Amino acid sequence: MDGSLEKAGKGDDEYTIDEKKWITLAQSGDQNAFIQLIRPYEHPLYLLAYRKLQHPQEAEDIVQETLLRAYLHLGRFNCGNQFSAWIYRIASNLCIDRIRKKKAEFYLDAPLDRGKECCLYQFIPATDKTPEEHFFEREQRREVRRAMHELPSHYQSVMFMRYMKEMPLAEIGEALSMPVTTVKTRVHRGRKALVKQLIPTY
Repeated sequence: MDGSLEKAGKGDDEYTIDEKKWITLAQSGDQNAFIQLIRPYEHPLYLLAYRKLQHPQEAEDIVQETLLRAYLHLGRFNCGNQFSAWIYRIASNLCIDRIRKKKAEFYLDAPLDRGKECCLYQFIPATDKTPEEHFFEREQRREVRRAMHELPSHYQSVMFMRYMKEMPLAEIGEALSMPVTTVKTRVHRGRKALVKQLIPTY
């Protein structure tokens, strides 16, 4: 796999046609198409995150979170836009968010103000969804729930609260009567296992 961001963007017509095909198939629920779609971006995303954060573990976390969010929200992506710009923007915003919270002695999964957490999604185009797009998102969430049920039991509740209910870590800790540090660890490990289930080649 070539490590350059420029090549990952694939400006030539042949790749653009292939990429649009993978996007269309993935938006119809084809998991293999999603794997083919994101495969060229895994390493460049890691390089982008590592360049911004200068930490291999944090860069890996950003890649996992980016792929998970792209998987969950691909139904909102407009095929008329450039996929590379969309997925790199997701990663860049996650890096910026982590850097800001590190300055305040927080991390990516630290408790967030509801308004700020919503801002992470402002780079996803807001469109009036078609019935097909609503169906696709329901199917994607159903697939994520299925994958969560296959996680070790001590990850399931934490991951459900974090990604299905979008609860801050502090609230999850209160609900489950466990320290926030434990919640952070379980979210990190659970997310890694979840991404491997949803995107087997990662």
